[in-house]
Amino acid sequence: MLIGEVARRSGVSARMLRHYESLGLVRPSGRTGSGYREYSGEDIRRIFHIESLRSLGLSLREIGLALDDPGFTPATLVGDLVRQTRERIAAETELLTRLHRIDAAEPTDWNDVLKIVSLLHALASTNADTRQRAALTATDELPVPVEALVEAALHETDPNVAGALRWALARADAARGAALLAEGLGSPDASVRKRAVQTLAELPDDQATVHLKDALTHPDAVVRRSAAPALGTRGDAEAIPTLVDMIVAGSNDTDAADALSALASDTTAADGIAGTIVDHLAHRSTGAAARGRLTQALADIPGPAAARALVELSHDEDRAVALTAKYLLQLRDTP
Repeated sequence: MLIGEVARRSGVSARMLRHYESLGLVRPSGRTGSGYREYSGEDIRRIFHIESLRSLGLSLREIGLALDDPGFTPATLVGDLVRQTRERIAAETELLTRLHRIDAAEPTDWNDVLKIVSLLHALASTNADTRQRAALTATDELPVPVEALVEAALHETDPNVAGALRWALARADAARGAALLAEGLGSPDASVRKRAVQTLAELPDDQATVHLKDALTHPDAVVRRSAAPALGTRGDAEAIPTLVDMIVAGSNDTDAADALSALASDTTAADGIAGTIVDHLAHRSTGAAARGRLTQALADIPGPAAARALVELSHDEDRAVALTAKYLLQLRDTP
């Protein structure tokens, strides 16, 4: 078969076939009487093998080695290709993300673009001071891309830098930041979930409150117990059951008690809080230490329900609980 017919049937141009020949990849098995290249069936099969390997991303040099090496192992080759492809995809994805963030900042000229690129590099620096300065450089003229701030906040381990990032997010598009942080609550990494809810707790936007409410039912106890105090200080009564559970468990119980106290400024809420605490006190599974913490939590709960509970607890069989209740009653009676 002559080169023109081979090109037509294989889809490989005659020029490329000549290039393959110059590299020693495919040599026509014969020549016609007029000196034209003539390809055998075996030559054509080799051409198709070359094209198949090219479709996998191999270079022509790698293809030559693969086809001519009797010890060639396809599994090794495929494994290398998988690794190289993943690395290439990761690099391209990172570039695409960076471009999206530059576009989101709406630069007006190349000077703005260069500033944003410099900022993104600074946020990814290994130096904490550099990252902190980058987080604090948000301006109205050139806002920090919210997506970059959220990603940095979700992976930041330095508390000072984390605080700067939360400050920057509060100044930026808080609603967009809250939505992105909420996605972080679904991360398989527990530390990322914790940072997501902690950052949400410091955002002032109403949308952050919505996501914090959703976090109350999260399967991760750390997420629930980080969201509840923030909601309590915002006056959201939905946090009450989780806050009381935190006191029972002794997990961040001081902040939980403070949040309950803030919620108890509402008379109706105060009686409901007292009732929830009393229910836990009466439960047989509530241990002595937990009963002590619950009794102490009643100290800052106003209203008749909390007062009645303290009176009953002053006669509790647990001496520590009884003494605590009596002391708290004295404080309530003191003008």
